[in-house]
Amino acid sequence: MLSLLPFCFLEPLRSESKLLLYQKQTCDNAQRLYFSACKEKLECARSMKFFSSAIIAVYRRSFSTQSSRTTKHAQSVYQNRIKKETNRIPKANKTHQPLFEWTQEQKNIFSHVRRGVSVFITGSAGTGKTVLLKHIIDILKDVHGNSKVFVTASTGIAACALQGQTLHSFASIGIQNADSGTLLDKVKMNKHACKRWKKAKALVIDEISMISADLFESLEYIARDIRGSEVVWGGMQLIVCGDFFQLPPVIKQQKLSGKEFAFEADCWNASFDLQVELTQVFRQSDPRLIKMLQGIRKGETDAEDLQLLEESCSMNKQDSLVVWLYPRINDVEKVNEERMKSLGESTVTYAAADSGLEHRKKQLNQGIAPDQLVLCVGARVMLIMNLNIERNLCNGATGTVTGFVPVEDKNARKSDILFPQVKFDRGPEILIEPQKFEIFEGDIVVAWRYQIPLILAWAISIHKCQGMTLDHAQTDLSRAFGYGMVYVALSRTPQKVTTLVSCPHLQSEQAKRAAENATQSATDEPRAEPSGSSEVTTMVAGLNLRWVNIKRVKMAKGIANFLE
Repeated sequence: MLSLLPFCFLEPLRSESKLLLYQKQTCDNAQRLYFSACKEKLECARSMKFFSSAIIAVYRRSFSTQSSRTTKHAQSVYQNRIKKETNRIPKANKTHQPLFEWTQEQKNIFSHVRRGVSVFITGSAGTGKTVLLKHIIDILKDVHGNSKVFVTASTGIAACALQGQTLHSFASIGIQNADSGTLLDKVKMNKHACKRWKKAKALVIDEISMISADLFESLEYIARDIRGSEVVWGGMQLIVCGDFFQLPPVIKQQKLSGKEFAFEADCWNASFDLQVELTQVFRQSDPRLIKMLQGIRKGETDAEDLQLLEESCSMNKQDSLVVWLYPRINDVEKVNEERMKSLGESTVTYAAADSGLEHRKKQLNQGIAPDQLVLCVGARVMLIMNLNIERNLCNGATGTVTGFVPVEDKNARKSDILFPQVKFDRGPEILIEPQKFEIFEGDIVVAWRYQIPLILAWAISIHKCQGMTLDHAQTDLSRAFGYGMVYVALSRTPQKVTTLVSCPHLQSEQAKRAAENATQSATDEPRAEPSGSSEVTTMVAGLNLRWVNIKRVKMAKGIANFLE
């Protein structure tokens, strides 16, 4: 826990010089006020009073009985630690160069991006969309300059993975459901937001599947108005990525237009010069598994696919060391809490150290790094950032906490600063130190969090694992409430995902009928989701094949129209 405290003290010192350097390069009063606010936060974090209060707060929750240290001594301890551990602890990769050769398909996309072309990139799970997008972002920054490229995503977790911000945060539209005119008025009242919209040369949007058609249209309208141009998106280069067959938008009230997905927006086709679907699957290699996943994805499952799915089903929970994927967060929290208590070990709590603009710090809680992390010996954990890909220390890697190592300190008999030691399932046993999770606005870091880059991994939510590659996984889909959840859960691993069946197992004749439902014409009207127990036999691992697949067939045909 105390391992985080030196960061509270040292980070402002490092950041202040960058802020002052930037302030010398600008004469705009709004920017001076902006950075003045940043500096006030940094001064506060740097003060002895803040640091002493943090020590007291952490000690109250700690199992340590050592007396508190002074600010100067804590800083010295941390600096000595860094010198000794520099060569031993793997550092986070700062570049996005892959460990493989780009395909010709990917190279063609890079060429279009360099020429200023607006591109929509889609593809099934495991086709390398995230790796591709990170390299595209590097290209955009090289072409336009770091400060004019804004990286966004529909969710905080996806945004943090790209070192960006949420789309709502960039647009400054809040989260309320309003018409385009109301949202435009809200943006115009924010000088910083207007400046951001005008400054942008390129806008990146990831996880587009969770952006509604109405929001997409509103943002395009705002871009044209604020930028004073009738060209689509006000002339910005637009790079959009995502898979519409994965998690859908959260729409509280259906519009009269019936539009749901962003690709149904009137401005969709006009927004892009190129729309491409990645087809080569890298995550899985088994042709049968790939075919089954593609069938579930597009609503084209057949009896062979269902048979393979049934082979992975189990009436009982399997390996206790394999991560469980649940549709609902309360199930995740319950499982992790129960498993932690069952170990009977003393726990260590790590409180995150946050800094930056107050209104931007809220987004830190939307990311994957927890505000508070509780660990103990034997806890199953998952790495939430890439530390060293060559050593399999990448986002999604799972392991077990084997102990806690105190910071070496020659000036004290015993150190209070503890870091967790983790043995990864497919990697080495290493000491995990706090890492920096940043929120960018263009090329400016507006908020950051220092936290141990781990989460408990007996169970995680399906929403949280979207975009991850897991070594192994098990899932209980009995409480799945969205058609995208099933596909996301089953496509996370290179092998079949073991699926817990909490409903009667399908007989062969029932499987045949379900397969027939899956191949119905896209012009058929979908039935309402069944709620009665008499229809539970149409479920495989909690998946209603009829209503899911009819809707997916329609989606597949709709998407195919703009990919041709």
